Amino acid sequence: MTLKLSLHFHHIPPLNLSSPPLRFHAPNYSLISSNTSNLFLVASSNRHLIRILTARVIGSLEQNCESEDEDELPEKSVWNQMKEIVKFTGPAIGLWLCDPLMSLIDTAVVGQGSSTELAALAPATVVCDYMSLTFMFLSVVTSNIIATSLAKQDREDVQHYLSILLFIGFACGLMMLLSTKLFGAAALSAFTGPNNAHVVPAANTYVQIRALSWPALLVGWVAQSASLGMKDSWGPLKALAVASLISGIGDIVLCTYLGYGIAGAAWATMASQVVASYMMILELNKRGYNVFAFSIPSTKEFLKILSLAAPIYLTSISKVAFFSLLIYVATSTGTQTMAAHQVMIQIYMACTVWGEPLCQTAQSFMPELLYGVNKSLTKARLLVRSLVIIGAILGLLLGIVGTSLLWLFPNIFTSDQMVIQNMHRTLIPFFIALTVTPSTRSLEGTLLAGEDLRFFSLSTCGCFCLAALVLLISSRYGLVGCWFTLAGFQWARFTVALLRLISPNGMLYSEEAISQKLRAA
Repeated sequence: MTLKLSLHFHHIPPLNLSSPPLRFHAPNYSLISSNTSNLFLVASSNRHLIRILTARVIGSLEQNCESEDEDELPEKSVWNQMKEIVKFTGPAIGLWLCDPLMSLIDTAVVGQGSSTELAALAPATVVCDYMSLTFMFLSVVTSNIIATSLAKQDREDVQHYLSILLFIGFACGLMMLLSTKLFGAAALSAFTGPNNAHVVPAANTYVQIRALSWPALLVGWVAQSASLGMKDSWGPLKALAVASLISGIGDIVLCTYLGYGIAGAAWATMASQVVASYMMILELNKRGYNVFAFSIPSTKEFLKILSLAAPIYLTSISKVAFFSLLIYVATSTGTQTMAAHQVMIQIYMACTVWGEPLCQTAQSFMPELLYGVNKSLTKARLLVRSLVIIGAILGLLLGIVGTSLLWLFPNIFTSDQMVIQNMHRTLIPFFIALTVTPSTRSLEGTLLAGEDLRFFSLSTCGCFCLAALVLLISSRYGLVGCWFTLAGFQWARFTVALLRLISPNGMLYSEEAISQKLRAA
């Protein structure tokens, strides 16, 4: 906007001062009043006076401009921003629901045929699915790098790093395929123990068939994360929807009608993962990227990726270690307590999945506001506020639904009254832990997008160490103590991330912090 100021003197035309440009070249007037002596300006003093007035007025106008823009921005942008977030997170929720859905289909279909094969699914899915979590860094690194490069409008950089990350995903997939072929049976035997050796053959059949999809699975993860980094959640959703359909139909046909049992479920899941990866690759090809042009990273590029991947891997290990310790402590408190914990943790995990799209939204949208051509810390703060508000509402809804399910319909999961009583005693910490999780994930996604990885990994490790100590002490209080520790772990992560982001020296308030990240990149 153009802001004008008029300086009225006797017999002097008004002077127009505009905020752009910021320099003001005053005309050299010589003013002599004929009738009054109140206004007398010679040329030199005239220049000084007008320059002082100009500097003060323009400085005031610039401050007013900024305050007006910041006042108008929430009014005009928050609603549009919320709608944009919902449009992205709506389809993205489906991405995180597809894997649990396919596992549930496998469990339901296999369980109808053989209880031994159903039991074999437990160690088999640990080797297949839980091992894949160690490669979650590929997804986060891909999304982060792609979103940051697009924010800088560097399409060549996007293509280059996409080729590198696809190569790394394919190489890791081949490594996992070879490792599973060589050590799969031994790992299953060690996991199940001598008392359950009868389930190892069926579990190994499932694992060896699923291993054939390792390269396609990890390449598909990179392609999916690249699409999400480009703010496209519909393409991956369509691919995973088709994959879920293939898995469901394959399970029914191969297991129920053809009698292949657990092997049929493995073939259906493997085929669905290959098809999903291929469809995601086609989506990137439609955007003009050559996803078949794999590139071997240079030493510098590998170190850059490693600098991003290592903290994320450390964070993932800390979370897995805490939940493993939680299960270990709950298991040692008795059969009924262990059964109650198993029901509650499954419901908790199913609910927390709904917070992952908020984390991905921050990683996809935030780099543009922090590092992009039209970067704006004001809009970045608005985005974080919107994500936290959505996370709080979502957490409250999930807490109410999850708690109501355990309180009103516990017989869906068990008829044992002792187990039900244990669940009812733990509802308060269950609710407290669940409500804060979506907001926590939105803040952690912001830290990832801002590449504040060192703080993120160290703070998570610190929370884990403290929570592990509290968990060992509170184990004397049984399941209630375990779940209050989980609630404390989640709230500690939320508080630490929030304090980091609202710090005056943090990425959302300090241009210097952003400049340091750019220089480091």
